[in-house]
Amino acid sequence: MSSLKFWAVVLALGFVFVSSPIARAQSTYGTVDGTVLDSSGAAVGGAQVTLTNTGTQEKRTQSSGNEGLYQFVNVSPGQYRIDIEKAGFKHFTRSNVVVQVQQDTHIDASLQVGQVSETVEVTSETPLLQAETSSLGTVVDTREANELPLNGRNIYNLTTITPSVVPQGNTTGTVVGKNPFDFANYQIGGAFANEAAEYLDGQPLNIGYINLPLAVPTQDSISEFKVQYNNLGPEWGKFAGGVINLSTKSGTNTWHGSAYDYLRNKVFNSNEFFNKRQELSTGKSNQPPPFTQNQFGATIGGPVKKDKTFVFGSYEGFRLRTGTVFSTNVPTAAERTGDFSAAGLPTIYDPLSINPSSCPDPCSRTAFSGNAIPTARLNPTAVFLLKYLPLPNSSGAENFVKATSTGGNIDEYVARADHSINDKQRVFGRFTYWKLLSLAQDPFGTGLCKDRCTENTRSKSLAVGYNYTISSTTIADFNISASRFHYLRTPINSGFDMTQEGWPAAYNSLVPNIERTPLTPCFAINDPTVTCSQGQSAINDANTQLSANQHGWRSDIVQWLVDPKRGTQLCGRDRRNRFCRLPTRIWSGSRGRVWQSDHRVSGGLWSGIGKTNLSRNVLWRQLACNH
Repeated sequence: MSSLKFWAVVLALGFVFVSSPIARAQSTYGTVDGTVLDSSGAAVGGAQVTLTNTGTQEKRTQSSGNEGLYQFVNVSPGQYRIDIEKAGFKHFTRSNVVVQVQQDTHIDASLQVGQVSETVEVTSETPLLQAETSSLGTVVDTREANELPLNGRNIYNLTTITPSVVPQGNTTGTVVGKNPFDFANYQIGGAFANEAAEYLDGQPLNIGYINLPLAVPTQDSISEFKVQYNNLGPEWGKFAGGVINLSTKSGTNTWHGSAYDYLRNKVFNSNEFFNKRQELSTGKSNQPPPFTQNQFGATIGGPVKKDKTFVFGSYEGFRLRTGTVFSTNVPTAAERTGDFSAAGLPTIYDPLSINPSSCPDPCSRTAFSGNAIPTARLNPTAVFLLKYLPLPNSSGAENFVKATSTGGNIDEYVARADHSINDKQRVFGRFTYWKLLSLAQDPFGTGLCKDRCTENTRSKSLAVGYNYTISSTTIADFNISASRFHYLRTPINSGFDMTQEGWPAAYNSLVPNIERTPLTPCFAINDPTVTCSQGQSAINDANTQLSANQHGWRSDIVQWLVDPKRGTQLCGRDRRNRFCRLPTRIWSGSRGRVWQSDHRVSGGLWSGIGKTNLSRNVLWRQLACNH
């Protein structure tokens, strides 16, 4: 092939973005195909095949080929009807054709001899067997996605009803108060946890910060989704194990809406054993810990212009306020002054009284008089840090019991518009705003949080898709998306003056305010959940991602292409198809800081991680073009 001809073909591919029905790009589209036959089983060519969306009345028409084959690609999920006409045959109608996310719907038609004015209507179910692809996956349809009971209404939790999906960590239930790792932490297809890929309307949701999804879609805004867990096509990348592919709802020719409120309250709960015992022992009434969970929202969708423009919107709010019973041991008033004379306490020896000549077996030493440490011998930093630990409030085996409050808020807004420009061009846009607030759990009331302090998560995402049926043999599709994700973890005790612990004042200027907290001792045996947790840590991560997908389908490409730089073959052919490769580009950038302070009785440790990353990844996608 001459150089001029080669670049002409490359340029044509650049405009058409060649693809195929067998290896689709990362999208939520499905495919409808089949064969038109007569009553004897012979192929019927030139039959007019019309695919109609029964919700929007959008129509797509093409003629069957010489072998009776027809195929509609880039079909949005929904309910469809197929009509087939050919002179000399009765009109064929097939209703209730269901198109699902990333599914191939195969419908064969048998035409009967007769007049076109006569109609043969077939009402059988859409076949479940996906003979056109070797990929394994399960679709969770609209009814399942919207009606299955789901505590916390995290749509990702419904992936567990599909084969090979195992939840990990604390990923079930609401994401309020959870570690960000638990937004969508699953093992899929036997792979490691938290390494799957999530897509919403073709937009990649995973970001650079520990592979988090940038949002948890509202349950009532999702039309359906598919979990693909084995033998995925080469168009998929950036994942291990499986892909969760979600599609938002769109409006139809009829206005529909819903409103809901799910309420849970402590008046329906029984008290917790240790909390009840502590309340009764102190003369308080028997009351369960506070608990109020309220999840409310509304959806609406319909036509702006019938058969042309449709809109859909949803809002959901989540409010959780709960009291979790926390129990541990803290120093008593006497122990804070160095007095350990109470019964059952070990003998306290003076470390300065050791006689080196008697060591090492055993070293002779002298106990403090009355088992009390003299006030002058108490370390001033240790005395200062005692203010972060409360006094006992219980006489049980654990001398501190408290129902500490926690909870948080979620608000999510979704807006989508679909427009049919004409019978060949369609466009859609979707915007999602998600914000999550997880309140601090501060059982001591001194800013030493259990695990983590206040966390604010916000994300905005936009996806736009354009589909153009250039001819009956050529289709092009463009999908661009952008997202902004911000995660902020703020310690209550940030801005701490380090001179209060005896450190030089110059240390204050070396550490940002949000990351400067008191270095508290770790009482690992008595209190492993607060003083030894990461409750003093600070994280500020911002991630911006841009994605551009382009794909299409053409049935008459027969050239072979060679990469001029690498000399590698980009297109090949098997018995039925030609295979081509086109790039999908994802630009992602993140900037974040992580600070965690930890001070143990035997020493100190500060660790800070600053990260700036901007990467551009080119993912090659294998696309198939019919011979």
